[in-house]
Amino acid sequence: MRVHPNLQAFVAPAPQAIQFAIKTLLAGGLALWCALRFGLEQPQWALMTAFIVAQPLAGMVVQKGLARLLGTLVGTSMGVLFMALFAQTPWLFLLVMALWLGLCTLASTLLRTAWAYAFVLAGYTVAIICLPITGKPLLVFDEAVARCTEICLGILCSMAVSTLLWPQRVERQLVPQAQATWQAGVQAAAAALRGRGEGRQGLLDVLGRIVAVDAQREHAWFEGVRGRQRARALRVLTRDLLGLLRLARGVARQWRQLSGVEALGLAPWLSEVQAALQDAAAADWPALQQRLDEAARDLRQPMARQHCLARLTLMVRQVQRAHLALAAVEQGVAPADAPPALSWHRDVQTAAVYGLRSCLTLLVLSAFWMFTAWQAASGALLLASVVCSLFASRENADLIGMAFLRGIFYALPLAFAVGQLLLPQWQGFALLCLGLGVPLFFGLLGMAKPALAGAATSFCLHFIVLCAPRNDMQYDVAFFLNEALAMLIGVGCAVLALRLIVLRDPVWLGRRLLRASLEDLSRLSRQALAGAENWFGGRMADRLLQLARYHPALPDASRSRWDDGVACLDIGDELLHLRACLAAAQQVPRQAEQQFFAELDRLLAQGPQLRLAAALERPVAELVAALHEQPAEAALRLAQAALQQLQHSWRQWCEQTGEIHGTA
Repeated sequence: MRVHPNLQAFVAPAPQAIQFAIKTLLAGGLALWCALRFGLEQPQWALMTAFIVAQPLAGMVVQKGLARLLGTLVGTSMGVLFMALFAQTPWLFLLVMALWLGLCTLASTLLRTAWAYAFVLAGYTVAIICLPITGKPLLVFDEAVARCTEICLGILCSMAVSTLLWPQRVERQLVPQAQATWQAGVQAAAAALRGRGEGRQGLLDVLGRIVAVDAQREHAWFEGVRGRQRARALRVLTRDLLGLLRLARGVARQWRQLSGVEALGLAPWLSEVQAALQDAAAADWPALQQRLDEAARDLRQPMARQHCLARLTLMVRQVQRAHLALAAVEQGVAPADAPPALSWHRDVQTAAVYGLRSCLTLLVLSAFWMFTAWQAASGALLLASVVCSLFASRENADLIGMAFLRGIFYALPLAFAVGQLLLPQWQGFALLCLGLGVPLFFGLLGMAKPALAGAATSFCLHFIVLCAPRNDMQYDVAFFLNEALAMLIGVGCAVLALRLIVLRDPVWLGRRLLRASLEDLSRLSRQALAGAENWFGGRMADRLLQLARYHPALPDASRSRWDDGVACLDIGDELLHLRACLAAAQQVPRQAEQQFFAELDRLLAQGPQLRLAAALERPVAELVAALHEQPAEAALRLAQAALQQLQHSWRQWCEQTGEIHGTA
């Protein structure tokens, strides 16, 4: 009998899922026991926190726990401040709280790291502390201390259990992920050399892998010296892989400009490099590099062939550097020249809209609360603020919100049966753990499966809230129904806001990404060369991945947005290559170099236009002439080739833009 995949997570769970469920239950049980033993006011917050920060890997638990702790402390301080200033003016207090939530949502959307969770917590912690005591402002300090104590207790218990019981370290997971990323980078370089259609998909695959493994790097930082060493080594690997892709795509661009006779003469070299890339780990790269370097120095062949062979030599050298960086990750030894981490695209407009969405949702529910005077409506405000801020930056935020809503529907009947029927008949902590633990165990099995994680997490959290374990248990069906209705209204309003207030216009998105890419290209000539690869490569990877999601759905006339992204990447690659060549040269005409980059910045500020197709000819010719006056060396020859390729890429982009506009 075939079992549905979602049902299989409960009837035949994986061993890792069982371990995750047991660890989280033990952490939650320990936090609940300590909270009851210390006589805390609402022990369910300690239990909920243990579930919220639960992660399969130890470093992820520590990082998320610290982010939650930091966000809670900031949110608590702001809650006390807001209550002190606006306690006598409820409307003004709710307005300020909504603005604060919108600001924190905006910041969490802009900060594309795991620390964005701290801003989410700072936003809705104000609602957690202040909404239940809106009519009792003098209790705000006691409420703040109580919530902080309960949350900190849950964080500490979760960290302790995750570290001691079946510890799974992120830094160990980095090794196979880095190996897979390196292999994907080598295959993408081979596809770029072949110049076939799979180069695009290979490029997207390796960029996606680089971004994903870089996200794991943050968690490894909290796993001791070895974790920090591997995290630093991973930054070097991402830089070297981005450099490998840059050089491979540059070789392919130069190859396409060779004549048929020149390409035929270099075909054996290209075939040999491609064959070596197919088995990169076993290839004799130093010998291949030496032979390529000797061939590039042969002055009897045409200059175009010399330039192509020289860049191919650099690419072979870059493969070796990337392999050494991979070995550093495997050994847990950080190189001394670790660059800054990957940068990412900051979308201020989208973040502002998401912040405004959280603010408006809270204001609408605040008006509903004030006009109806329904006491349980504060729970609706709290859940709406949590959902709007927590899922603001997700691509499918409305679908996640619906999963969150489904989790509430799953929790309602079980919470009623356990909290209103069973627990009144049972006495003692052991029976309390039994009544809560069995449903939560199955909920945790669902949390371990990504497809069910949203609904399962919502089920666990709302099951705890509705049962509300504490020393003086209160069993009130009317209160239960009021809380349940408030949950449904709050999450329903949040899902409606996530559904209605969105930014999904691909044309508008493409224009903003193009403008941001042009600004980065302009800054690239002034960016420190040591970290420029990760700075520019990370941002362009982020933008190309966004464009790829919309590219298949666009009409033919609008597909130029993907081509614009690739053109920006090509020009940026040539700029990086040009700067690296000029930096490696012993003598460079600095004044001519500065004049060239100033003219290039002016052109990039205007963007690609048909009338500007030939605008780079004069600046390139002037810099090439200045380079010719210097003593001959390999770095300057490569710089001249990069200038010619930069001019060609710019002209091609401008002509392509003119053709599209003419067709439209």
